[in-house]
Amino acid sequence: MDAAKPSPRPVVAVIGGGQLARMMQESAIALGIELRALVEATNGSAGQVIVNAPAGAPTDINTLAQIIAEADVLTFEHEHIPGETFDACAEQLPIHPHRDALLYAQDKLAMRARLTELDIPCPAWARIDTPEDLHAFGETHGWPIIVKTPRGGYDGRGVRLVNDATGANDWLAVGGPLLAEARVPFTGEVAALLARRPSGEVRSWPVAQTEQKDGVCAVVTAPAPNLTEELAQQAQDIAATIARKLDVTGVLAVEMFVAPGEDGQPRLLVNELAMRPHNSGHWTIDGAVTSQFEQHLRAVLDLPLGDTAMRTPVAVMVNLLGSAHEDPSCGLAAAMQAAPAAKIHLYGKEVRPGRKLGHVTVCSDSLEWSRTTAHSALDALAGVQERP
Repeated sequence: MDAAKPSPRPVVAVIGGGQLARMMQESAIALGIELRALVEATNGSAGQVIVNAPAGAPTDINTLAQIIAEADVLTFEHEHIPGETFDACAEQLPIHPHRDALLYAQDKLAMRARLTELDIPCPAWARIDTPEDLHAFGETHGWPIIVKTPRGGYDGRGVRLVNDATGANDWLAVGGPLLAEARVPFTGEVAALLARRPSGEVRSWPVAQTEQKDGVCAVVTAPAPNLTEELAQQAQDIAATIARKLDVTGVLAVEMFVAPGEDGQPRLLVNELAMRPHNSGHWTIDGAVTSQFEQHLRAVLDLPLGDTAMRTPVAVMVNLLGSAHEDPSCGLAAAMQAAPAAKIHLYGKEVRPGRKLGHVTVCSDSLEWSRTTAHSALDALAGVQERP
C-alpha cells in the first residue's frame, strides 16, 4: 500500500462477528496484533470485545473500507463472502484464504468435483437438477440418500435425508442444483486440523474425534481415541494434500467419516471443508501449545507457525448448546465448584434453544475423567440438575 502505517504493529481485518472472531481477539491481544472486525451487530459476540468493530454486511463496501484501511491482511470467520467483497479489496491488501481457495468451502458441488479430480476419497456423489436425477442416484446407490444445498448450509442446515425422488422437490423448485451423496455407514467422525502460511509452511494438530447432536458438533476429543496411528496419519496427509493443492492459507479443517472399506478395514471419506478456525479445533486453546486462533493469525500474516503439540495426553471439549439459565454465566459458580479443572469459554450470546453459547475443555491424562469433568461443568452452565 502507498500510505505508511502509523504503527509497525500488525493489523488484521476480519469479516464476521461471531465467536470465532471473538476468540481470535484473545490471541491478537497476546501477540500485540490489532484486530478489526466487520460485525453483524456491535453488541454481538465479537463486537463486545473488539474495539474497532463497525457493523455491516460483507457487501457494505463503505464500512468494509474502515477496517481494511492500512491493514496488513483480510481474513474471515465464516465462508459466506460474496464475490464483490473480493473485488473491492483485492487490489488493496492480501486476502487469506484467497477467493479461488475459499470457493471449495463455499460450494459443496465445486468441492466434491475438485476433490474427485485429486483422487481424495469422498462419498459417492452427483449433481442433481431434477427429480429424475435424484431417482437415478437413489436407485444406483440405495435409498435413503443425503441431499445438500451446495451453498449456505451449516450445523446441519441445508442437509436432508431423502427416501424417494420427491424428497427434495421443494428445494428444486427454488432453483439451482443440489448435491446428492450416498449415505455412508460410518463408525465415527474425525477432523484433521492444520494451518498453512502463504510461503508454504504447514503444521497439523493431532486428529480429533467429533460427536454430533442434531447435526451440531457436541463433543470433540483429541487425539481421536478410536483411530489407529495409520489412519490418523492418513487423515493428516489428506488434509495436507488438500491445503497444498487448493492453495489454502490460514487454518483448514477437514471433516471426515471413518467407514468400513470393501476389505472390511476402516477407511476415511472427506465430508466437509472449513477454511477458518473451526469448532473441532476449540480444544487447542487450552490443550495445544499453539491454539488454532493464534495459528490462524500467524498464518495469514505469513509468520512462522507455532508448535501444535498437545500439552496433556487428552483434551475433551464439549459445546454448550442452549441453557435453562437466562444467561449461562449464571451457572459459573456452580460450574467452577463442580469442575475446578475445567476451562470455561462463554461467547456473550443471547440464549436460544440449541444455540452455541460457549464451550468447556478439560485436559488431563484420562479420557474418562476429562469427559466426566467437562460434562459436570457443562451441566451447571446449561442449568441441568442431573445427567441421565
